[in-house]
Amino acid sequence: MMRSMFSSVSGLKSHQTQMDVIGNNIANVNTVGFKASRTTFAEIFAQTVSGAGAPDPNSGRGGTNPVQIGLGMNVNAIDTLMGRGSLQRTDNPTDLSIEGEGFFIVSNGSDGGTFFTRAGNFSIDKLGNLVTSSGLNLMGWQKYTKDDEGNYIFDGQEEIKPLNLYEDEYNLNKRIIAAQVTSKAVLSGNLDATKTGIGEITAGEVPTQDSHFIVPLTVYDDLGNEYDLNVTFWKSKVENNSEGSAETTWYYRVSSDEETGLENTGEGSSGATGFLKFDSKGNIITGADGFSVKPTIQLTPGGNVGADAFEFELNFEKLSMFADDSSVKPTQIDGYPPGTLTSFSIGADGILTGVYSNGRQQPLGMVGLAVFDNAAGLQKAGSNLFIPSTNSGDFTRAFKPGSEGSGSLNPGTLEMSNVDLAQQFTEMIVTQRGFQANSRTMTASDEMLQELTNMKR
Repeated sequence: MMRSMFSSVSGLKSHQTQMDVIGNNIANVNTVGFKASRTTFAEIFAQTVSGAGAPDPNSGRGGTNPVQIGLGMNVNAIDTLMGRGSLQRTDNPTDLSIEGEGFFIVSNGSDGGTFFTRAGNFSIDKLGNLVTSSGLNLMGWQKYTKDDEGNYIFDGQEEIKPLNLYEDEYNLNKRIIAAQVTSKAVLSGNLDATKTGIGEITAGEVPTQDSHFIVPLTVYDDLGNEYDLNVTFWKSKVENNSEGSAETTWYYRVSSDEETGLENTGEGSSGATGFLKFDSKGNIITGADGFSVKPTIQLTPGGNVGADAFEFELNFEKLSMFADDSSVKPTQIDGYPPGTLTSFSIGADGILTGVYSNGRQQPLGMVGLAVFDNAAGLQKAGSNLFIPSTNSGDFTRAFKPGSEGSGSLNPGTLEMSNVDLAQQFTEMIVTQRGFQANSRTMTASDEMLQELTNMKR
């Protein structure tokens, strides 16, 4: 009789634990990155009244099954369900969710511990750190290299450090992007073949005729100082080559209204001048002696500027000469002035890209993700955080988003709780009925004991 009471007590306690888990799940139905838990039960032990008997083939007697009485149940496991929650769009640039496996890595300062979370509701503090709502630093990489094609490469084998949008030990002050000196300027378009030639021109000469075409372009020195230049074209003459085909010579001069020194460093040139030659089909001729289509122009800033002289390649390869209006213009100039950080964005690959006032972009860092052998084995540490356990696998290094089993990032969204309310309410009903049934067992056993004690009267 007492066994039934103890069994019902174990059932009451276990169902109460299950209700606690359900209550916590429902309480966190709107918690960012929350992972629901599930309670499973197991039989405690069964007391064997009599063992099993084997059948006797000689006598023809059949076997008997063991006779056992169960002694109740207990909580077998409380599992963390690591299924992905639905996404909520926020359009906040510092909100992130993970499309797939992985956890954000956050750190409690240089002397604190390392934690892991699926909650990507980050913000920027006044020093430029990307932090959680409780002030933990988001971890990643900030050191990068640039390949020949201009792509930025982060080394995922490097040690991760707190991400900061404003400064770091590798890039120093990231609020300002340094100026880049002009090394190449490309001109493209047409020179009008119907222009009247002005005759023979000597290199370095400044023709006075009005039949010219002016192309403005802007170049920059190492400090980002801006220089407005003019490239002026004059049609010189038309003559036949040794094969009897017509060739047209054009004269150009690079000038500036500022106090700068300009010079074409090519052989046989004088000042920032030179000659171009076109064939009878309107194509520019490359490789002709004394006619460079990629002259190097040297610019010497004034003495009070503080910048050294610099050279840039002036590329005429894309020019043509047809009977149409002149339309030459600069299409590519690689220099630019300094700029200040105005905004930033985070890509699916985890790279934080800063946008500057001069129109340039520069990486500010890259988010790192952690991947565990058994994510369900992580231990909850409160505040949407997890820590490794002996059954989750160790955290050895971070991975780039989208690589080696980690998911890519979805910026401007948050992963919500994976709690299914319909399922939780169903579980609540089942748990309530289980608790009631166990309480009825306790009541019935008590009444039977009461009847037993009344037999003495």
